Amino acid sequence: MIYLDYNATSPIHPDVRASMSRVLDGNYGNPSSLHAAGREAREAVEQARRTCLSAIGDPAGQLIFTSGGTEADNLAVKGLARALKQKGNHLIVSSVEHHAVLQPAEALREEGFRVTEVGVDRHGVLKLEDLRNAVTPETVLVSVMHANNEVGTIQPIAEAAAIARAQGALFHSDAVQSFGKVSLPASSDRPDALSLSAHKLGGPKGVGALYLRKGVKIAPTQQGGPHERNLRAGTEGVPGIVGMEAAVRLSVREEKEKVPARVLALREMLEKGLLEKVPDAVVNGHPTQRLPGTLNLSFRGCTGETLLIALDLEGICVSTGAACSSGSTEPSHVLTAMRLPADQVEGSIRFSLGRGTTREEIQRCLQIIPRVVERVRRA
Repeated sequence: MIYLDYNATSPIHPDVRASMSRVLDGNYGNPSSLHAAGREAREAVEQARRTCLSAIGDPAGQLIFTSGGTEADNLAVKGLARALKQKGNHLIVSSVEHHAVLQPAEALREEGFRVTEVGVDRHGVLKLEDLRNAVTPETVLVSVMHANNEVGTIQPIAEAAAIARAQGALFHSDAVQSFGKVSLPASSDRPDALSLSAHKLGGPKGVGALYLRKGVKIAPTQQGGPHERNLRAGTEGVPGIVGMEAAVRLSVREEKEKVPARVLALREMLEKGLLEKVPDAVVNGHPTQRLPGTLNLSFRGCTGETLLIALDLEGICVSTGAACSSGSTEPSHVLTAMRLPADQVEGSIRFSLGRGTTREEIQRCLQIIPRVVERVRRA
């Protein structure tokens, strides 16, 4: 099997598994307990918190552990907006956000908030001038993802954050796909809130975090205890949190070892080869400002779902978009927001590479994929 769906999830790295096993085998205390076993578990959680904040570049910031990126997005959008509702009732999101941002924004609309969606250009890049025109003194929150999960386009979040702050609004960014793969903005340009997830980095599913700049206030979205400094009720999942810490440490180490650059070289090899070998193939997303491992291609004359199944039968795992939208008959809201032609939207496939991808696998893909596309087009 050739796995090219790292944006959906990544295999657990052996270092992560080993770290989690040590906790599962011996550190079983509840982090809220006062006895020795509880204190040991609490220290493991706090050490993981320090590691994540250091990787973000803000040791003085706040970090709330969650059940994943979706919960982190929900907590950010709902929690920040509700905490600031006395200031205003307007929030702004981009039209290509993950549904974990778009749907909480819609839920807030039912609570009386006004929601504005700002569009993107044909490469999926946020229209900054439209954002500038949309922000008002009543805007309390702007949410723009750092990198798109479907096409990989990296957004100008430093510039977007500056526009939001000029009107006194907070700025949140879904960094689930980008964290550990590309650099975050410098300290002065960093968002007020960032959503993170472990399983995109070789960590376990079911754990993520929300970073908040020091001093940022947020309203909890679930109740039931004083956990996570009264901001997220529920006993912390220590093994998962330790696994996330190990995955973050690994990503920091791999950045120094130029692993993202190696992944980028393999993506460029796949992209160049497919464009040369397959007629009527076109790249979706920004030509250069894109995640190193993400390649979204449209094969005109095919449907993405048919091509996905055909490639799966050949042992190649790919996606037609966001994993959480699998089974949906609706076209990609991201590609639609980019105003791409219908046949380009319909024939899109996402290839996402990661640390385990090899040159030999890409060479094999370049042998198989053109043949499969030709067969699907003839059918």
